[in-house]
Amino acid sequence: MLKGILAGLAAGALWGFVFVAPRMTPGLSPVDLAAGRFVSYGALAALMMGLKLRSGRRPTLRQALFAGVMSVLGFTGYYLLIVLAVRDIGTELPTLIIGTIPLWLMLLGKPQHMRWSTLAPGLLLTAAGLLLMMDVTHAATVPAAAPFYWRGVALALAAMACWTAFAIFNAAWLKRHTEVNATDWANWLGVATGLGALLLWALAGTESQLLLALPNRFLLAMVCIATGIGSAWLATIFWNLASQRLSASLCGQLIVSETLFALLYSFAWDAHWPAATQIVASVLFVVGILLSIRAHR
Repeated sequence: MLKGILAGLAAGALWGFVFVAPRMTPGLSPVDLAAGRFVSYGALAALMMGLKLRSGRRPTLRQALFAGVMSVLGFTGYYLLIVLAVRDIGTELPTLIIGTIPLWLMLLGKPQHMRWSTLAPGLLLTAAGLLLMMDVTHAATVPAAAPFYWRGVALALAAMACWTAFAIFNAAWLKRHTEVNATDWANWLGVATGLGALLLWALAGTESQLLLALPNRFLLAMVCIATGIGSAWLATIFWNLASQRLSASLCGQLIVSETLFALLYSFAWDAHWPAATQIVASVLFVVGILLSIRAHR
């Protein structure tokens, strides 16, 4: 269990970086950033599959199709929605919205004997933290950009729904297919994600000539590679290890670390301490989730 918990925390630390990446890549469209990240993930996964061609397992057609669906839910579709949300409303609020995933996993997987009143304190505190952060973010929005605020909230909510579905289906699939190890499944997902990212870029991405002409193209490439290898390939292996060793609800609870790391990275990137209201909102949010975890146990 300890290995599973450490693996889940490591995945959260790596995932937290993706919320700051859109702010580190000016000049790169949301589609370009998502495609660049996941093409890097897919290229590494394909390389690893090639190196393990003799010893590694090969997916069946049914497994490959399932990997394709999961790649949209947990990677290309999910991250594209996040990048669009960060573009509209910044980092903090999408981070907190995504951070409610543990609650949704607990609610959807709530044991029959547990009463809703037991979960109420944690749910109310989490909702209060979200509402406070939304109020702070909305108050700081530039008037001209105000129409995009609620669009950003909707995009973040859609991303949350995608990854909640991914977490549930992924954990269930891994427990049914114990013969598939975490690395092989991460590689299969990576190849499917890379192919989907190439298609996404071909349909809606910026022309390669324009990307190569950007003055900060080397920084953009490094961010795409770092998020592709670290926050996608390596994080997926860690998460698969956690999913195989822990219950689905406990895995979901570990996503709290993603929220905390994302907020930490965001404030570090801005080089300032969060405002008092942001600290209060974050504390309410985290305490609410911890209470829900305690109630669930």
